Amino acid sequence: MSGDEFDAVVVGGSVAGCTAARLYAQAGARVALVEQRPDPDAYKTVCTHYIQSSATPTIEKLGLAALLEEHGAVHNSIDFWTPYGGWIRAREGRPHGYNVTRRVMDPLLRRLAAQTGGVELLAGWTATELLGTRRPEGVVVHDPRGTRRELRGRLVVAADGRDSRLARMAGVRGRVRPHSRFFYWAYWTGVPSPDGRSRMWFMEPDCAYTFPNEDGLCLVLAGPHRDRLLEFRGGRQDAYLRFLAALPDPPDLGGATQQSKLLGKLDLPSVSRPAAVPGLAFVGDAATASDPLWGVGCGWAFQSADWLVAETAGALLGGGDLDAALARYRRRHRRRLGPHHFVISDLASGRRANPLERAMYRAAATDDHVYDAFEATGSRRRSPAMLFTPATLARLRPRRGRREPAGPPPGRSGWDATTARADDRPHVPGGRGV
Repeated sequence: MSGDEFDAVVVGGSVAGCTAARLYAQAGARVALVEQRPDPDAYKTVCTHYIQSSATPTIEKLGLAALLEEHGAVHNSIDFWTPYGGWIRAREGRPHGYNVTRRVMDPLLRRLAAQTGGVELLAGWTATELLGTRRPEGVVVHDPRGTRRELRGRLVVAADGRDSRLARMAGVRGRVRPHSRFFYWAYWTGVPSPDGRSRMWFMEPDCAYTFPNEDGLCLVLAGPHRDRLLEFRGGRQDAYLRFLAALPDPPDLGGATQQSKLLGKLDLPSVSRPAAVPGLAFVGDAATASDPLWGVGCGWAFQSADWLVAETAGALLGGGDLDAALARYRRRHRRRLGPHHFVISDLASGRRANPLERAMYRAAATDDHVYDAFEATGSRRRSPAMLFTPATLARLRPRRGRREPAGPPPGRSGWDATTARADDRPHVPGGRGV
C-alpha cells in the first residue's frame, strides 16, 4: 500500500473511532484514524461518564480496563428511585461498568489506539469530502494550513458523532425523535455516595442523578421537564440547587463543594441512522444517539465498534464480500440496540409510567428476580423483551387490594399522591428525518 492507502479510514478519534481503529489493527488491518482536534489529550466535556456494564467486555478486550483501574475509575452500580415503591437498591454481585471522566478516559484510549501497530493517527485533520462515485472509497482531509490529503480505503467508518458530517456527505438520513427534558450539571467533591453507588431519581417527568467518579469527583445532574425552562432561565444556579433540594431523599450537598461551573444542554434530540450502507459504516453516536439520561452513549460507542470489527474484519482483510459483512453488522446493531433506543426515546417524552411499568418498579425494589431483569435491561446487557417473560410477568401482579398510584403531573419534581392525575396511555414520540 502507498502512504495514503489503508484498509479502513476511521473519521473521529473519540471512543467509537479509537475502539474501531485499535481492533481493526489488532486483526491485521492498516487504519487511518482522523481526528479534527490537534491535541491528543483532548476530551469530550458534554458527557455523564457512566459506562454501562454491557460495554465492559469490549473495554477489557481493548486492554483499557487495567488503565482505567490505575487512574481510579469507579466500578459502578446504581440505586434507582421512582414514585412507585421508592428506592430500587443495587444488589451485590452483578456485572459492573465504569464511572470515569472523559478527561481521563479519552486520552488513555486515544494513546492506546495510536500506539497500536497499523494505526496512523492524523490529529488536527478534518474530513471534508468523500471519495468515490458509486460507493465511498476514502475521504479527503485538510489540516489547518490547508494541506490536502486523499486517504483511500475499502471501508470508511463514520465515528463523527450525532451530527455526522459523513452521513450528510453520503446522503444517509437519520430519524430524529424529540426530547422533552433539558439538563444542567456540575462536578462536586464531598457528596456522600453509599458504597460508591450512583443514584438516579426518575420522577416523571423530572429526573436527576449523582455519579461518583475518580478523585472524589461526583457529577450531580438535574434533568427537568422542558416546561420548567423559564424557571432555570431566571437564575440557573439557584434553580439547580432548589431542584436538587426538592428531591425525595435528596443528595447531601451540605458538606460538599461545587468544583465546576454549571454546564447545560437544552436540546438533545435522539437520532438514529442505518448502521451501515455499502462501503460506509456508522459507529457510536453517528449510528444511534439516545437520551444521555440513561448513560448509554459511551457503552454503545464501545460495543458498536466492536460489533463492526467482528462482522467485517474477515471480509476486509481477506478480500471477501464487504457489503454483505456490513449488512450483517447493520442487522446486529439494529437487533441489539434498536429496542433499547425505541424505549429510551419513548421515555424521553416525559410521559407517565403505564401500569406494567409501575408494577415492575414496585416489584424490583423487593423481588430479586424482577430486579435482575430490570438491572440487565437497564444496563443494556439484555433486550427489553426480557421484562415480558412469563416468569417475570407473573411476579408483577399487584397484591390484592393494593391500587397503584398515578404518577405526578407534568412539571412537578415532588411526589404528591393527593394531586396526581391518572393518565396511563402510553406515548410513542414521532420522528423526523435529518
